[in-house]
Amino acid sequence: MRESLYRKKSWIFWWLMPFMSYYMLYQNCLSEQYFCRTACKISATISRNQTECCMNYTDNVLKGGNLNDTLRAIWTLEKVLEGTEVNGSMQLYVKTFVALLHKPSGPFGGLEIYANDTKVTPDVPLLNSKVIVQLPRELGAGPNNTIVFCMFKWPETNKSVFESPHEVHDQRLVGLSVQSKEISGLQERINITMEFTKKIDETQKPSCQFFNYSTYTFSEDGCVTHWTHRQNNITCSCNHLTYFGILIIPDPSITKKDQEILTHITVIGCSISLFTLVIAILLFITNRKLRQDVSMKVHINLVIALMLLNLHFLPSQAVAAGSSSGLCLYMALLLHYSLLATFSWMALEGFHLYLLLVKVFNIYVKKYLLKLGVVGWGVPAMIVSVVVIIDRTFYGLAPLDASNSSSTAICYITNDKVKWTTAGLFSLVFLFNVIMFGVTVRQVFILHHTREFGQNNLDKFKKDICSLAGVMTLLGITWGLVLFSFGPLTTPALYLFCILNSLQGFFIFLWFVMSLRKAKTSATKMSSETRSTNG
Repeated sequence: MRESLYRKKSWIFWWLMPFMSYYMLYQNCLSEQYFCRTACKISATISRNQTECCMNYTDNVLKGGNLNDTLRAIWTLEKVLEGTEVNGSMQLYVKTFVALLHKPSGPFGGLEIYANDTKVTPDVPLLNSKVIVQLPRELGAGPNNTIVFCMFKWPETNKSVFESPHEVHDQRLVGLSVQSKEISGLQERINITMEFTKKIDETQKPSCQFFNYSTYTFSEDGCVTHWTHRQNNITCSCNHLTYFGILIIPDPSITKKDQEILTHITVIGCSISLFTLVIAILLFITNRKLRQDVSMKVHINLVIALMLLNLHFLPSQAVAAGSSSGLCLYMALLLHYSLLATFSWMALEGFHLYLLLVKVFNIYVKKYLLKLGVVGWGVPAMIVSVVVIIDRTFYGLAPLDASNSSSTAICYITNDKVKWTTAGLFSLVFLFNVIMFGVTVRQVFILHHTREFGQNNLDKFKKDICSLAGVMTLLGITWGLVLFSFGPLTTPALYLFCILNSLQGFFIFLWFVMSLRKAKTSATKMSSETRSTNG
């Protein structure tokens, strides 16, 4: 009887055993999945499975998360990796993440780490290594400090997740940390060598930078870049631990000294222009014959636009250095408006030239100057208003050197799309005015060839050259020099651009003086002819 009962109990036990095992596994699986869904919970004891689950979760965030979600996930993963139970070394590979956890068994004597996209090893060279890290003895890690190496990539579909103005090479970051230790100011630097997966263009250069969690930007502070052109790898030598990446930035073709000289040239030229433009306005106001000339009325609007441009450009750097964000917003907005107004009136100068030289006949337009004024001043106002309505933060502090966010800043446009839109408008104006300048040159040469050769003709030719120079200034042709500032032409093109365009107001002032002198000469000639006729 007892034996039969024992057999029944044994049979029931073995029958229930698979169901109990399945239930326990299922509950364990749910526990791990819950760990993943809760964005990598940090706990006192963390298993390998939980860490791999956290890596999987972070990879998913990188595929579609914003900057805040991504930084939170990466920071939490770093703490999870540091808290993972490990004896000796542990290698982890989940999707785009590769990690190494290393706990020294005794005094730390340095460590070399070799990694590619799927494997990572300590102190053992790895075939096709893409990253080699050399950690110095100065880290001072002990048996209670886990050294963490974590390398990951993010997809092309979320390329701008870190909101960097420059490309992060291979969308790859390398993270280093030591459990329970803040590592910075090392005398023995950490060396991180990375292989390039694509060719670096001659106009670019790589820069070793780390992601600063406090400013949400990349910074090169504490890192030195060791690289020369045509070198297939780069070595970053840094004095602290965090997440490092290689940023591909434009290679500035002008030296720091040239930048300082160009700045002085621009400030002096713009100051001279501002002063002479004010005099030109006074000449226009005080001279009745100038006020009666329709062309001069068009010119004076360009003069006012240039005066506003110089008036808001010159103090922009000083305002940017101040603490008033409201004043900087005002300065940036008006600087953009006056720049657009300058482009508009240069285009209208080209249109006015078209009526005089191409159409010639039947050029009367009812309320002509009023219509020009609506376009010249109204269109820029509409563009600026739309930008402010969309997002007023598109105006503010903007670095003069886009490749270096810590460079000198002015109050201007901060949004790249608005900058490119402004550049696009200028390109259209420049193209139209170049065509009109070509028409003007053709007309001048046609008139020159119809004249008989002689000394008087030579004098007229010189006057024609001066007239063409004046038209070139009014049409803003010299602004097109910026299109040639690349490669070996960069430095000379920028010098010419700064000299000619900062003095554009001065050249227009000379045009006004010549026009005034011409008007007086013609008036004197007419009066003398009248006297001789009467006599």
